[in-house]
Amino acid sequence: MTRGGTRGGTRSGIRFDRVSVAYGGNVVLDSLDLTVEPGEVMALLGPSGSGKTTALRAVAGFVRPVAGRVFIGDRDVTALPPYRRGIGMVVQQYALFPHLKVADNVAFGLRAQKVEKGRIPGRVAEALEMTGMGAYAGRYPRELSGGQQQRVAIARALAIRPGVLLLDEPLSALDAQLRSGMLAELARLHRELPDVSILYVTHDQVEALTLADRIAVMDRARLRDCGTPQELYRRPRTEFTASFVGNANLLPVTVGPSAGTVAFAGRALAVPTGGARPGAGATLCVRPHLLGLGEGPNALRGTLEEVQWRGSTHRLYVDVAGHRVLADVRELREPRDLPPLGAEVALHFAPEDAVLLPSEVAGG
Repeated sequence: MTRGGTRGGTRSGIRFDRVSVAYGGNVVLDSLDLTVEPGEVMALLGPSGSGKTTALRAVAGFVRPVAGRVFIGDRDVTALPPYRRGIGMVVQQYALFPHLKVADNVAFGLRAQKVEKGRIPGRVAEALEMTGMGAYAGRYPRELSGGQQQRVAIARALAIRPGVLLLDEPLSALDAQLRSGMLAELARLHRELPDVSILYVTHDQVEALTLADRIAVMDRARLRDCGTPQELYRRPRTEFTASFVGNANLLPVTVGPSAGTVAFAGRALAVPTGGARPGAGATLCVRPHLLGLGEGPNALRGTLEEVQWRGSTHRLYVDVAGHRVLADVRELREPRDLPPLGAEVALHFAPEDAVLLPSEVAGG
């Protein structure tokens, strides 16, 4: 497969230009404006019903927008049928043909595109080699594991040399260990195909954080936020993003009269407040792993309600003035170092580890 250029003359990149989709008057995608750059992995992350799969299907040509346009590269493909869009697609259940051997499954798209017969075996072998399935060309799907079937589905999508690859929850049917391995494989494939734009639909934040160059956070048919994984995790702009991209403590606070302070549960906390108006309500976001056990700056005191051992960490659940606060502390050498349930404990965090979300933003 050609490296460093677009394949088969297909331009890469995706652009949603105020795309809306509705079924029977029910809007399931509302005015989506989003650009996936050539060679970029964009994850669409959100809960069920957020519009992420609808957006992917609009790119594939399986749904027709009621408003707006879809571009692949510089082509307006809004009215084009799927087979004329030059895309590869992998769905949740792989959709392999059970009566065809692996090689024939991978060749299916090439034959549909009427690729010259003599070129098909080489393209099939190339795609199978890229996905580590070269030795399985003569097997049937039923003779493969779930992870192997998924690789074949990816090989079939890559065989047509698409400029755009659409992945719709491709790892949801795999167990945790296989999912981790396939994430690494997808990352490797992306490095080998630097010009292919990938739109990756998932509800799994780990997949999005691991694989994506940028994440588009969807909720209730609308785009809520978009940025790099690091931006959305470390400095979320909305309460929804903070809670959906990683775990977060979201505490209601009031901006203090002096810059750099907020009030929570009758205590003053030092945090960056930016241009927040004194007296305004806001939401303070602190990630659980940034809370330490014991006295320190910005101490929160409460009652230890629950402890969960998670291997490398203990997760503490602490009631602070009626608010449940989560803290992930590194595994302690001795279990007796943990306070007993019901004990009064203190948690602390550094000012720079907190993010203040103004209430008008946090509320969506």
